[in-house]
Amino acid sequence: MAARYFLILDNGGTNTRALIFDGEGAQVGVSVFDTPWIQDTPEMREIDLKGMRDSLFAAIRQVLDKTGVAPKDIACITCVGHGKGLYMLDKNGQIFCNGILSTDERAKALARSFETRIEEIYPISHQHVMASQSPVLLRWIKDHDPERYVNIGSVLSAKDFVRYLLTGGIHQEVGDASGNNLINLRTRNYDDRLLAFFGISEAAQWLPDLVESADIVDKVDAEAARETGLIEGTPVTGGLFDIDAGTLGSGALDHNHYSVIAGTWSINTYLSKAPTARMPGIMNSLFLKDRVLVEASSPTSSGNLSRILRLLSPDGKDSDEDYQRLEANLKHEDADFTQVLYTPFLYGSNSDPDAMASFVGLESTTTRMQLIRAVYEGVVFAHRQHIDQLLSSDSTRPESLRVCGGAANSPSWMQMFADILGLPVETIKGHEITGLGGAVLSSYATGEYATLQQAADHMIHVDSRFEPDAVQHRKYDEKYGRYQTLLDALNGVWSKLQATPEEGTR
Repeated sequence: MAARYFLILDNGGTNTRALIFDGEGAQVGVSVFDTPWIQDTPEMREIDLKGMRDSLFAAIRQVLDKTGVAPKDIACITCVGHGKGLYMLDKNGQIFCNGILSTDERAKALARSFETRIEEIYPISHQHVMASQSPVLLRWIKDHDPERYVNIGSVLSAKDFVRYLLTGGIHQEVGDASGNNLINLRTRNYDDRLLAFFGISEAAQWLPDLVESADIVDKVDAEAARETGLIEGTPVTGGLFDIDAGTLGSGALDHNHYSVIAGTWSINTYLSKAPTARMPGIMNSLFLKDRVLVEASSPTSSGNLSRILRLLSPDGKDSDEDYQRLEANLKHEDADFTQVLYTPFLYGSNSDPDAMASFVGLESTTTRMQLIRAVYEGVVFAHRQHIDQLLSSDSTRPESLRVCGGAANSPSWMQMFADILGLPVETIKGHEITGLGGAVLSSYATGEYATLQQAADHMIHVDSRFEPDAVQHRKYDEKYGRYQTLLDALNGVWSKLQATPEEGTR
């Protein structure tokens, strides 16, 4: 029997990956490129979709070449992508403008206004309103860029756009759509009342047909096969948005584990049979065909570290050697090492919407390493705020947190997570856990396993476990209290600290 492999295309806001996994869940190879994003203003983060296509197809060719996997042995392709954001095609089904990433904040004032009326739609979508959700962005475009608005023909999510590049098929996967505030969680379908709420009822004509994650919905077309080296007709699943992929790849499929993704976004989830009651910070979206993903998240995680390291570096860069030195230092430090507090809000906030990243508590003796450790701690404090929200919505306490994302590559940071959160932390074997989630889905979709749980049990393995240190946890409790006091004091003040465009250019 020929070997069977799965190609996973993971479109993230920072990097995009083409990965190949085997049927055992082992990563065979990867090709990575920087997601070609554009930032013309501080609040706008867009992506060159034609450049994305060229880079993605090149990455597919590269990973096939690097691994030596024959294209005929690719049994299935699953696309994974960042949730939220907005990818649009014109009325002829063609690329006509940039996409918008999930870290875009142009519509935050609109989102804040809609959130004041959330009781009107929460019983329908069980979502709060975020600035990067597609209906909020569509409303912003309608108000500020009407020429682009009238040319829209289809509205997609990130991984739906990648699937379109491979197949020409235009579909919206239901889990991603529900996270975008487009779906009635009871009917599992679009609801005109949601579009009316956002003032974009005409957008109903741009919403593609809905598909399920684990269904084979399309096949690689002739053009994509010619440009990538793939075999025409290779099956492609409905795919997963990255939160679902991370949850699946961490094996957090029962109530004993929470899934934590520590990347650009702080994403914290557990699976439930039903959506939660309305609570601050809690979102609900559809997970496969029979469960609900309960989520608390914000763009406040490990992406802060790389940016701060570049700011503090003489050459404006970070490197693998930098992280290795930091890891060695972190092993010999504890909660008493720095009293500096860092608010991890470079890309957004889980506090006041206008909150910004900041260091508080610097003295003349403060060192570079104390600042950096404060970044590590501040990121985990942001996760703790979300974990506390999840715990308040849940009747049982998890046995462990399954953590993936960039932070999971640092054992010292994982110990800090356990100490600050007061819960055991587990990491999963492999470096690309969202990709692994896509491989698990592919194996199930192609009939390798009878159930998704069987696929996960066979392909996912715990790598390391970190137990919380009681002494460190007590110290971090006190420090986290000071962090929350700081945020409470600054709520409502941040907007006064922001310069207007005119002031910022003087």
